[in-house]
Formats: sequence, structure tokens, C-alpha cells
Amino acid sequence: MAALKGKALIAYLIVCVFWGSTYLAIKVGVTELPPFLFAGLRFAVAGFLLLAIARALGDPLPKRSDWPTLAIVGLLLLAGGNAFVVWSEQYVSSGVASIFVVTVAMWTALFDAIIPGGSSELNCRVAAGLLLGFLGTLLLVGATPAEILAADKRGPIALTIASASWSLGSVYAKRHPTQASPYMGAAIQMIVGGTAVAIVGTALGEWASWHLSSRGMGAISYALRHASATIVGTYAYVNPVIAVLLGWLLLHEPVGSRTFIAMGMILVAVVWIQFSLKLRRADGRMGGSAETPRPISQAARPPVDPEPEAST
Repeated sequence: MAALKGKALIAYLIVCVFWGSTYLAIKVGVTELPPFLFAGLRFAVAGFLLLAIARALGDPLPKRSDWPTLAIVGLLLLAGGNAFVVWSEQYVSSGVASIFVVTVAMWTALFDAIIPGGSSELNCRVAAGLLLGFLGTLLLVGATPAEILAADKRGPIALTIASASWSLGSVYAKRHPTQASPYMGAAIQMIVGGTAVAIVGTALGEWASWHLSSRGMGAISYALRHASATIVGTYAYVNPVIAVLLGWLLLHEPVGSRTFIAMGMILVAVVWIQFSLKLRRADGRMGGSAETPRPISQAARPPVDPEPEAST
């Protein structure tokens, strides 16, 4: 942040506000529209629009060999990741959802360490960070074992699945880079993921409750323009704060000391894990075992450093 001045700082703050307010738009959307159709249709529409724009700008369609990878990543990121975030906001506040999503960085570190071919390892420092983050998510559910057992766990379970699925998709994309352009790759992922989620909504009979009000239309339009579930750089640490404050101010969502303590624990865990991984890489370089750079897919990068792409 120290290097950001003038227009760059203004742009950074605007991005933080827009992306942090995504969870607010989702909360409004699920109060007006069925969750899977709301999530699926906006991604399918956005995907086709991006595909048309990319083609108009001269980007070629992906090679046949790249389609399976793009489809799998789209299903993991959007059908598994984003759709469960949207569904969960029927049962949790937008601020709590945003805090849970920060755990994507923790899940990514875990999967990168345990899935063969990764650059991370599950050492004591990383394990300590994962444990702290896990305790923070438990605190969001309840302060005591009795409260945790009595709480409505549909939202937290869905958010945990969403974070794990998004992280798995990110790691899979790292292991299987494609030759597609970033815009074309994102378009195919959104089309595949969005269509899959819309099919699920159709199978669940959500069309019967699809009544597009002006409020619901506004939520879809906002989400299409600004939504992104990707954790990008330091935005990962700013987004949940923005989301919690907006939910409290505009939707009157309850915010207590427990929420901020849990958010602090999770953010500290994410920063600690990132620091531990960077420290390990630095030790490796000093020991003469620097890692060979590997190509990374346009769909995902290591935690808190992916490109902005598919949305939440």
C-alpha cells in the first residue's frame, strides 16, 4: 500500500469496495431469487458475453486438448465454489460469508502441499497457521461447543465446501496450464460452470420460484459487473472488512466482537501461512535449491496471488 499514490490508490480503493460489496449483492439476490439459478445464469450470461468480446478482439477458441481442463476448473471454481457461496447466504450474513471465503488461501496451501507436484510442504509453521484459521472459522459458528452444536450449520458447511472446491480448482489449474488466452479461458470456465449450476437449479424446480423483481434484477446486474470470488493480492485482507461493514450498515446484519476476533484470527492465519511459504522458498534459494519456475494457468495462482477472473 505504501507504493500506491494518486490514481493508483484511488483505483485500489474502488476495487476493494466493489469486490467487498459483492457479498452484499449476493445476499440481496438470494432474498429475491432461487440461489442456483441466480448463480448459474449470471455466470453463463457473463461467459457468453466475454466469449463474444474475446472473439471480436481476435482471441482464438481454446485448443481441443485444453477444453477438459477448462471445464474441470470451471466446475470446481464456479459450480463447486461460487454456487455454494450463493446458496450459503440464505443462512449466514454476507459478512460471515466473506470471512469464510478468505480461508480459500488456507485450503490452497493445504492442497498444494498434499497433492503431488506442488511447491509447498506441510511443515509445522503452515500447520500452525491452518489450525489457527480453523479455530477462527469455528468461532464464527459459535463461541462454545454447545453453541457450535446448536448452530444452523448449513451455511458454514456450504462455505467450507465452497472454499475447498475453489482451492482445489486453483491447484488443479496450476498443475494443468492451458494455452488459451486469459479472457477465453475465463469465458469457457464461466459458461461451463454457470450452465452446470443452472441445470442443478432447473432439476431442483427453481424456475417455479423465479420472479424477477427490480431488486433481483439490480442484484444480478451488479454481480455481473463487479462480482469476483477470486482472492487477489492484499484485497484478500480488505474484502471481508468491507463486506462486514456494508452488511452491518445496509442490511443491519449483527456484528459483534466475536465476528471481528474470528476475522482477525483467520486473517492472521492467512498472513502467517503466506509468510511461512515465502520463508521456505527463501531458505531453498539460499540453500541452492531454488524451484524451477512452472507455468501457471490463467484461471488460478497460488493463494492471495491469483488473477481476477471468475466471480463470486
